[in-house]
Amino acid sequence: MDRNLKICHLYPEVLNLYGDRGNILCMKRRLEWRGIDCEVDELKLGDNKDLSKYDLFFIGGGQDFEQEVLLNDLKSGKGDEIKAAVSDGKVFLCICGGYQMMGHYYETHEGVKCEFLGAVDFHTIGGKERMIGNYTFELGEESGGSIVVGYENHSGRTYLSDNVKPLGKMIRGYGNNGEDSTEGVRFLNVFGTYSHGPILPKNPAFADFLLETALERKYGEKVGLGSLSDSMETQAHNSVYKKIVSHAIN
Repeated sequence: MDRNLKICHLYPEVLNLYGDRGNILCMKRRLEWRGIDCEVDELKLGDNKDLSKYDLFFIGGGQDFEQEVLLNDLKSGKGDEIKAAVSDGKVFLCICGGYQMMGHYYETHEGVKCEFLGAVDFHTIGGKERMIGNYTFELGEESGGSIVVGYENHSGRTYLSDNVKPLGKMIRGYGNNGEDSTEGVRFLNVFGTYSHGPILPKNPAFADFLLETALERKYGEKVGLGSLSDSMETQAHNSVYKKIVSHAIN
């Protein structure tokens, strides 16, 4: 049976810090190497497309002023479509600012509140100091259970409600807020994280888990991806992990 995935890259012209676009290339290549067709569409400011036709959505990170620009565009109707896709179980990978936008609001350190999508039950509070550095965390079993390495740079402190689970548990670094040892969020098939880098090329197990989840959601059956020769990716992952846990890099 021929299989394919349709990926929507939301706002690539403004949400692309620290090479986040590389996640799209990684997913596309890992599918194509297995003979699975992959179509990627970009949805930019002002574009109108039927989001129901996509299987997987990617939202990268951006600066605070860019988020404000995006909110005006989301109010045109895209926000409701995104929330409908979330409720329908479509897969979302959301990075940093893209992750924060899925919550209810962002409140700055000065007390200015910016209402966000409210697609997932959490909120973010701005802090005086940024949380910066290479970090590592362990994914929850429901998200594959692998160890992830990445890079975080955010002043926002994200607090999850009791209705949603974190994406993982911190091993070294700050994560959601530097207080409760959580990182990211997993709600339905929304995967939110502060990890830049991009996250997927150096974490192939997580990349494949996302792709398998999207394929299973689309085709309604267990889909096992064939193994790839990930020796270089695994070597890079392990090298970074050892340096992080040994405090060799920050």
